[in-house]
Amino acid sequence: MIGPQPSAQPQGPSPGAKAQEPLEVAKEGGGASQRAKQPASAGPAAAMELEGSPCLGRVVRFLLPHTAIEAPLPQEEEQQFYRGLERLLGPKQGCFGQLFAAAGWADVTEDRFLRKLLVREGQGEAGRPQPGQEVTVKLLGVLEDGSLVEKDPMLTFTLEQGDVIQALELGVQSMQLGEVSFLLTSFQYAYGHLGRDPDIPSDASLLYEVTLLQIRDSPDLGLLPPSTRISLSKQKRERGNFHFEREEYQWAMQSYQLALGILDSPGAVPPSPEEEEELQEHQVKCLNNRAAAQLKLQLFEEVLASCSAVLHIDPDNVKALYRKGKLLSERGEDQEAMKILKRALQLEPTTKMDPNDPQPFKDTS
Repeated sequence: MIGPQPSAQPQGPSPGAKAQEPLEVAKEGGGASQRAKQPASAGPAAAMELEGSPCLGRVVRFLLPHTAIEAPLPQEEEQQFYRGLERLLGPKQGCFGQLFAAAGWADVTEDRFLRKLLVREGQGEAGRPQPGQEVTVKLLGVLEDGSLVEKDPMLTFTLEQGDVIQALELGVQSMQLGEVSFLLTSFQYAYGHLGRDPDIPSDASLLYEVTLLQIRDSPDLGLLPPSTRISLSKQKRERGNFHFEREEYQWAMQSYQLALGILDSPGAVPPSPEEEEELQEHQVKCLNNRAAAQLKLQLFEEVLASCSAVLHIDPDNVKALYRKGKLLSERGEDQEAMKILKRALQLEPTTKMDPNDPQPFKDTS
């Protein structure tokens, strides 16, 4: 059977074993310990001695019973999901390969590396989500060995903003409100050659059951309070960091740009002085991260623009000063570069300000 199996019932004590004695105290006298006898049924692993201090003159021995912790049974929705997989794959595991060529599946992409099998129809074409809209889905996903690696009863994301893997971006756009479908994806549209530590190995195909629960327009940023905009921006920035670490620099740059757009939107509610300071702090992080992605993509003019934007907010930002000085030096603008790098060195005297050093700082924050 595919999926997690119920664990065996814990074994009780042997029929001849006596009831445990939870605490045993032995008095010591005349320099020798006169301990009460341990029950014959208690083996060496069943007892633990706690030596008391000499002034107490006693030894405390705890008798620990043999215990087994039963693994929780899969929830009902997981059981239904695995029953559906068994009907789809049969009792054997590791059969995704045959599904990429199986009849009855619709190809979401022309290369057939992302396919969909309808389980329950939705509410028609009028209920199909559009790019930029916010969707909520229920999600279960497994590897070929049946390991459950994705589970979210209410996953919310905005289409075509890089918030989720491409399999979900493209697959959900092909669905209708209320629809339930299996999505089969090769690693190209999932977690790629890197996988996802610790549960998804490299080059892993995945099979999802997706239910499209809600479709709605994205919120009007101008109506959101500063605290909400900061929170949304942080989510986009962290997603950008995820892409950056995977060397998906184009996606990372897009996420950082989206984060900046959220922060830069004029709000109906003016921020407090504390919120204004926090908004600027997040702007600096997003701009510096965008500059790091642009640098990886060799968009040097854009890097200079991002660094200048940082320095407009925070003139003493060492990371922006270093990047700008390094690029100006490479362009032959030595006088301006030396001035900027000296300023960075004054602010961070322990930092190695070598223009040829590709990474004196952590790239993203």
